[in-house]
Amino acid sequence: MHISSDCEKMPAMNTQNGPDSHALNILQGIFGYETFRPQQQEIVDHLIDSGDALVLMPTGGGKSLCYQIPSIVRTGVGIIISPLIALMQDQVNTLRQNGVRAAFLNSTLGHEEVRAVEMKLHHDELDLLYVAPERLMMPRMLDLLDHIPVSLFAIDEAHCVSQWGHDFRPEYVQLSVLHERFPQIPRIALTATADGTTRREIIQRLALSGARQFISGFDRPNIRYRISENIGNAREQLLGFIRNEHPGDAGIVYCLSRKRVDDVAAWLTSRELTALPYHAGLSAQVRQRNQERFLREEGVIIVATIAFGMGIDKPDVRFVAHLNLPKSLEAYYQETGRAGRDGQPANAWMMYGLQDVITLKQMQANSIAPEEIKRIERHKLDAMLGLCELTTCRRQALLRYLGDELTEPCGNCDTCLEPPETWDATAAAQKALSCVHRTGQRFGVTYLVDVLLGKVNERINRFGHDKVSTYGIGSELNQGEWRNLYRQLIARGLLAVDLEGYGGLRLTEESRPVLRGEQPLHLRRFSRKARAKSRERKASRYAETGKSKLWQALRSRRQQLADQQGVPAYIIFHDATLAEMVENCPETLAQMSNISGIGERKLADYGETFLDVLNEYRNLEGKTQGDSEEETLHLFRLGMDADAIAVKRGLKATTIYNHLAKGIERDEVSLSKVVPMQQQKLEAIRFAIEQFDGGKRLKPVFDALEGEFSYEVLRCVRADMSH
Repeated sequence: MHISSDCEKMPAMNTQNGPDSHALNILQGIFGYETFRPQQQEIVDHLIDSGDALVLMPTGGGKSLCYQIPSIVRTGVGIIISPLIALMQDQVNTLRQNGVRAAFLNSTLGHEEVRAVEMKLHHDELDLLYVAPERLMMPRMLDLLDHIPVSLFAIDEAHCVSQWGHDFRPEYVQLSVLHERFPQIPRIALTATADGTTRREIIQRLALSGARQFISGFDRPNIRYRISENIGNAREQLLGFIRNEHPGDAGIVYCLSRKRVDDVAAWLTSRELTALPYHAGLSAQVRQRNQERFLREEGVIIVATIAFGMGIDKPDVRFVAHLNLPKSLEAYYQETGRAGRDGQPANAWMMYGLQDVITLKQMQANSIAPEEIKRIERHKLDAMLGLCELTTCRRQALLRYLGDELTEPCGNCDTCLEPPETWDATAAAQKALSCVHRTGQRFGVTYLVDVLLGKVNERINRFGHDKVSTYGIGSELNQGEWRNLYRQLIARGLLAVDLEGYGGLRLTEESRPVLRGEQPLHLRRFSRKARAKSRERKASRYAETGKSKLWQALRSRRQQLADQQGVPAYIIFHDATLAEMVENCPETLAQMSNISGIGERKLADYGETFLDVLNEYRNLEGKTQGDSEEETLHLFRLGMDADAIAVKRGLKATTIYNHLAKGIERDEVSLSKVVPMQQQKLEAIRFAIEQFDGGKRLKPVFDALEGEFSYEVLRCVRADMSH
């Protein structure tokens, strides 16, 4: 094992022999995680045993550890092929913070820096080296690899190899040379998104036919999907969404064109938000500067085309917003997946309109791609539109498209939380379709709506359409509602856009059964109230609790340390790690070491300074905390349960249970009165707590019991066991 001297002594946390023990010790001692996530252990062991692998794992699922740990365990250096400079730098910074010997080779390095990295390779002083595919394919680089021990090749963002994917990179196709030139060295290809077609091409182009496939579920349950139609006030809706739900949070706003990126970024800035543009029309220096600010500063919003994002490893992006329709579900999944990589709640918010559909279809028509690819692109856009117009669970549909299944509605998308109303649109659709027919199948939506509403204007009079049978028959809907109806008819394939002309609509074969009255049509109801309504969510997990001051103090100390080192704040600690500090309030370094994400190196570097913040908070809060606990216990003795006490005192139930747990620990109240339950269940909880080091961390206990018991219950049982 090659690690820096800071981490050479690994705690004996596993009594097994072989790679399982070695890999687990590295996971715990270096990376600070107690257990592997699902499939991670299998992938790590398979790679350590020289097996090839194709890994599909959702963003934030822990793909990096699958090749980082085997690179440390195996002899030689792990070569990581990565498409973007930002990703390399982030990964290397993070690894170095953990005491792992890592470096990268890319165009940002000068000649002497490149030479220094190459010397480290020659002297076996690196565990991982990140390179771009272009540099890897240079004869000089391949020759260098011929003369050093290589532990493995990891091909990150492997979907870039596929012509059918949304991020095709021609240089990735050349990576089949690894199999030909280094047949004995294991390879692992990783991606967060790939449908069946893309997976087959990855296997074929990278010669991975014999590789073992590890396909985890694609679900990102912490992300809330929300999609609504754009009725012309998208910027105002976006501003309200950010101010109400994500004040001070980092986020990404995607737009279709460079001009709109610039306009939206300037407009948000004028509304006192920190919003920076990012697109290919900006100079490399401006793009780099804006990306660095996004990565290093708190609360920065990037407004970007899809040129931004792939390989961005920022874990605390709390929202991804789309002001235009993505061109495919793969692109939508990949882009929204940049939110909530730390597992904390995040939002995927989108507004789209008819113009998006027309623009994307025009882009497809004008593409020089072969007709076969154009046909697939049209299919992908149709699937994207289908997701937008759904009246059922969006997550189920998205996962089904990616080859995954969710048996029950997710309960965390807009269609689950506020099921859309549907209406029998058959008669209105017949009018809309008939109007297309009566006006010659050559006009766009705006003109057709004017005809249906009986507008008086020169153009309608000139064409004589004030005389057709559909003139003025649409008074039951207003202009916006007719436009919405036409958009849904296009999305469902009953109308097609004439891309060769000027965006005129024409009937399709699918429209005939509706026109004839042979097939009813139920559509999503157009609802102004639903559009305007906005759910207010917390600015952060602790913004409205008594621990908000501690949360902000920890974030402030983290930012201070990050600024001193010139690295992004999340390189020091993820939000999830700070949240666990808030939850558990460790008092010693030993207790701090039980926090997820704190390995030996980070404990040594940062443990004391964060304990100082926690102790200062305890000193300030200690004066009032005792009185607060006594009041809770007094009300409990009077016969009130925890929920009733929470209501009476205006506190969260979690806070009340914490008070009661302290009372149980001091033997002032009995566990049976706080959480009455069957003895069999109580014994199951006690057994699980004993298995995980007395419950120092409750998450493994919670997971082992499959979420059957709340953290409040577990905390009370743990308190009772301390007697």
